[in-house]
Amino acid sequence: MSAETKKNQESALHLENVTMQFGGVVSVNNLTLDVPKGKIIALIGPNGAGKTTAFNCITGVYQPTNGLISFMSQPMVRTYPRGKDAKIYKGEHKDTYAGQPVLTPTPDQITQLGIARTFQNIRLWKSMTVFDNVLTAKHMRAKQNVFSAILRTNMKEEKRMREETMDLLKEQGLESFKDELATSLPYGLQRRLEIARALATNPKLLLLDEPAAGMNPQETFELADFVHEIRDKYDLTVFLIEHHMDLVMNISDYIYVIDFGSEISQGVPEVVQSDHKVIEAYLGIAED
Repeated sequence: MSAETKKNQESALHLENVTMQFGGVVSVNNLTLDVPKGKIIALIGPNGAGKTTAFNCITGVYQPTNGLISFMSQPMVRTYPRGKDAKIYKGEHKDTYAGQPVLTPTPDQITQLGIARTFQNIRLWKSMTVFDNVLTAKHMRAKQNVFSAILRTNMKEEKRMREETMDLLKEQGLESFKDELATSLPYGLQRRLEIARALATNPKLLLLDEPAAGMNPQETFELADFVHEIRDKYDLTVFLIEHHMDLVMNISDYIYVIDFGSEISQGVPEVVQSDHKVIEAYLGIAED
């Protein structure tokens, strides 16, 4: 993203020199990108390019080997190669963050900050109903404690959460399934439920990992409008991974493209879709 664009748009999320190395394999290599507040930004690339690994670094599933991740202009994750990792490190900027405090928050701490996500492989609570999947996520921000629960002074708070849960299910068209097991839903509706559960945590930044996966063409078409609707209704910033290129080009304000863990292109959809490096990464180049 250009310097002028960065100057005019405050970032919800900023990655700087983020590298994730597993043993001798570099999965994400020196990734730097910005996700401006209120925008819909896409991260695309071929299978195995490192997209979900990048999401896992952002959300605390993985601790990056090196780099800085800032959320709402505040450092959230900061680390550098140490010990045996330093000896085998293959990335760049090895010493950039050395000597600075290491920050490695857990996934629940990152969720508390205001980042929620969905997963490439749906991760609903299988033994819970549709309603309880969303209600459980609501409890993360409940204004209650063990004493209020014992003394039964939390009934008003519980009522509020249950009402808000029902509102989210209605918004997703899931209210008629509220008492069914989450995993009994068709795949497309499970995707919707996972988004509803993410919204239940009141995020500022929503990460969607292949939200159109498993959806039929009509559901995919409707998804673009839906993402815009929830972005506006909940004042969200959206960062998504997606392989459905029509959806990506339709929905995104800006796109980053990675291959083999490194950025190969970035720009508005019109620029990215005509970039020779992007076409080569997805389609390959025929040999003479």
